[in-house]
This record gives sequence, structure tokens and C-alpha cells, in this order.
Amino acid sequence: MVVIVDTITNPLRPRHPEKVNRPDSTSPPKPDWIRVRAPNTRGYADTRNIVRANGLHTVCEEAGCPNIGECWDKKHATFMIMGDTCTRACAFCNVKTGLPNALDAAEPQNVAEAVAKLGLAHVVITSVDRDDLADGGAEHFAQTICAIRTACPSTTIEILTPDFLRKQGALEVVVAARPDVFNHNLETVPSRYLTVRPGARYFHSIRLLQRVKELDPTVFTKSGIMVGLGEERHEVQQVMDDLRSADVDFLTIGQYLQPTRKHHAVMRYVPPDEFSSYEKVAYTKGFLMVSASPLTRSSHHAGEDFARLKAARAAAAR
Repeated sequence: MVVIVDTITNPLRPRHPEKVNRPDSTSPPKPDWIRVRAPNTRGYADTRNIVRANGLHTVCEEAGCPNIGECWDKKHATFMIMGDTCTRACAFCNVKTGLPNALDAAEPQNVAEAVAKLGLAHVVITSVDRDDLADGGAEHFAQTICAIRTACPSTTIEILTPDFLRKQGALEVVVAARPDVFNHNLETVPSRYLTVRPGARYFHSIRLLQRVKELDPTVFTKSGIMVGLGEERHEVQQVMDDLRSADVDFLTIGQYLQPTRKHHAVMRYVPPDEFSSYEKVAYTKGFLMVSASPLTRSSHHAGEDFARLKAARAAAAR
């Protein structure tokens, strides 16, 4: 379990200042199907060294992803741009919260150099929420995409963006940069937003994904949710319908894991057979790709999934 105080960069600064005074929330013990091995391979160390050498952040580390050992062993890192501090305080997320620093103008080029060093055929770029910026960081996303295109022309690019809430014109800037996959996660069902994702608006996120397709129908769109937060099965199925109404291509569903006792508790560990059931239902609703399992995360196996996504679109067009 990750501690809630940042003892590395500043021992006196809480990692989640808004959560420090909250009562502890206790989750049930993890079942066997959730457990993963500790990362200790040579590939993992090489990836970590490249990330450090380029002064970059990854959501793999900041969010405490359980798949970091597997992914980094293959040199598959998901870069988190615009710093390591988020302006929102979602109840599920382990990314540090507070007032962020100014944007690093060199970051897009540093990300591109790291992508080249890792030899990535497919890269995922995400970010913290930057509600302090006039465009929410849209131009920084666009610059990062452009830098990767220049340094690694054959690399396909997947972005996982914030919702750009109340940032007029921001989405258009990002889509104009032509990412191959545009991902924006709903995270949970509408009834859980006030407690899980209070800074966001469910139907704004749905509309964001729909607007991407209106701006560029060739871009693959993707979204994901976590289960185990107190949602009902019929609510998950309604989310599927809402996403399909926005013409979203790819759905991911994974188990929520509590980062610290100050975060939202796990209400239930959903067994693997229920994930399989969700996957079957989602395919009947028309998604081109579905990934549903306890350890599914947005960028897990993203490269392989992108190849399957392209193949599914081609097959559907025949």
C-alpha cells in the first residue's frame, strides 16, 4: 500500500493534502487473482533508467499501476506530461494533488527522445489535469504528438486526456494534431461521480468523446471504467450504451484498487467470470475492441490492442 505523504521530494508536504484528515477506509483483502509479482527484471531497470535520464514522469509509477513490472520489462512506459501534480482530487487516484509548476517547454522533445530510446512502435501519452491552464494543456499535448512524429515517424500515438472542462477550443487543438487513438476515461458510472470523480461531469465526458469523432472520424476513440466502487451491473451496461451512442470504438473495464486508506474503499472485488461476462455484453453492443479483466488498465497491452483495433475496423468495413 502506498503512503499518503511524499517523503522523497518534500518530507513535509502531503501527497494528497485534501485527504489527510479523512477517516481511514478499509478495503477487503485482495483475492488471489489480483496479486502480481514485484518488478525486478533487467528490462524494468533499463526502462526506469531511460525515464529518469530524460527527467520524465509516468502514470505507471505515479498511479501505482499493478502492471508496471510486466510493461516496463518490455520497455512499454506510459508517459505522464505536464508535471506530476494534478489540480483535481479524485477519490480513486494516487497521483499527487496540489498547485502544479509551470509547464516544461523541453518536455515534448524529452518525451520524443525517450520514445526513440525505448524503440516504441506504439506509445501512450497521458497527463495530469491542469485546470490552472487556459487551454487545460491542449497545446502541450499537440506539441508532444508533433515531437514524437518528428523523432519517430513510424510510431503510432495513443493519448489519454483530461476532460478539458470549460476549456473552449482545447479539444480541437488536440485532435488537429492527429493522434492515432484518443482515450478519455469515464472512470465510473454516473451515480458514483460525486464521491469518486467530483471534479468531472459524466455527460461532458461522453460529449467529448462524441466530438472527437465529429472532428476526425478516422481517429480511434477509447474509454474505460473501474468496477468495485459500488456500481450496479445495469449501470455498467448503461455506460456501454452511452459510449456506443458516442461511437466509441474501444472499451476497457478493470478492477479498482485502493491506493491508500485515505482513498475510496474497494466495495467489492469483481471475480474474473464477471469481467468475461461484461466483455461478451460489450461486444454485442458494437464495440470494435473490449478488454475486461481484474488487471485491465487503459494502456496495458496498448500496442497489441491497437493492431487488433485496426484489424477489427478493416473487417467491419468489408
